[in-house]
Amino acid sequence: MAFKNLISSEEELRDIIGNPGELAANKVISYLDKNCNDFISKSPFLVLSTSNTAGACDASPRGDSPGFVLTVDEKHLVIPERPGNRRIDSIKNILENPHVGLIFVIPGLEETLRINGKASITRDPELLSRMEVKGRSPLVAIGIEVEEAFIHCAKAFKRSGLWNHQSWLEKEKLPHIAKVLAEHASLPDYSTEKVSEGLKESYTERLY
Repeated sequence: MAFKNLISSEEELRDIIGNPGELAANKVISYLDKNCNDFISKSPFLVLSTSNTAGACDASPRGDSPGFVLTVDEKHLVIPERPGNRRIDSIKNILENPHVGLIFVIPGLEETLRINGKASITRDPELLSRMEVKGRSPLVAIGIEVEEAFIHCAKAFKRSGLWNHQSWLEKEKLPHIAKVLAEHASLPDYSTEKVSEGLKESYTERLY
């Protein structure tokens, strides 16, 4: 086994980690208040976490102009399903297991908004039309029934220096994504150059 000294109970874990402070233990609400709505309206990016009935997990980034997530009321929000690679990993998981977790991010802000709840897939034309961009409405959307909402502290962003431009790698040192995709797919007709051309076309012509 690769890992040793494994922890097998919350009691054992609490002995090591301790208990949350009073604020952390009481910060969770079960609905979207004006503060959550304000945060969501200013967020251009979120991560959606799902799993299927077997427990296989997926975390998927979602992004668009700030406010792209539609708040319906204090218990419901909707995420447009913009064109992607049609793997629909998150949606397939939701069809099996509705429980999801979201993390909303605002550039430059180190705290995040976390929302947990139950998801469903909707093709309600009225909702979809409200998320239209450049004359195109999403074909489907992900509806979330909110069960928990709370602010997550900034320590991860502070430790990582995520918004600190001086900590960013120079462009030439970043992973060559087309090369990675070509090697991972290992298909005879997909060279790095062909994958790069496909990505460029997708990013310029098929965002909506």
